[in-house]
Amino acid sequence: MSSIPSAPALRTFKQQIALLAFLVAAMWAIECVNFLDGGDLDRYGIVPRTIPGLRGILCAPFLHVSFAHLIANTVPFVTLGWFVMLRRISDFYWVSAIAALIGGLGTWLIAPAYTVHVGASGVIFGYLGFLMSRGYFERSIVSVLLSIAVAFAYGGLIWGVLPGQIGISWQGHLFGLAGGVVAARLLARRR
Repeated sequence: MSSIPSAPALRTFKQQIALLAFLVAAMWAIECVNFLDGGDLDRYGIVPRTIPGLRGILCAPFLHVSFAHLIANTVPFVTLGWFVMLRRISDFYWVSAIAALIGGLGTWLIAPAYTVHVGASGVIFGYLGFLMSRGYFERSIVSVLLSIAVAFAYGGLIWGVLPGQIGISWQGHLFGLAGGVVAARLLARRR
């Protein structure tokens, strides 16, 4: 009996790695340009209750205030993003889109005026919400165990949905998390 992964499993793994590597490389390339441009790209983030600020729903996950901000987002983006796509790569696309949309719109609606919100953390919180609630909606042993493992490993992030830290968009975290829960409900495979 061979322990070598099957060809389809290996191909899927390579696709997952390539997708995550592409997105992370895009974030880093954009931050390099942003750094060289003096942070001017940040204006394309979410600006609450302004029409131009709506473009930030698409742009904000790729923009970061600094390299430290990007570094802080890279590891959970890759880790949680990979867990999201373990079953199906399409889950990753859907959860990312739903978390970005709900997280972005929620931020646009309730964040303070004259602020700009950037960063992938809203999407990361979407992954967290999806992974932690998927076990509840699917009620399969594998999903429940993954939900518990993610809650144990990343559950401390949940405090990021509360106001209190200056310069941190708790609105993006809160609505991103809500977007992940919505995605878990919509994508659930009930038995």
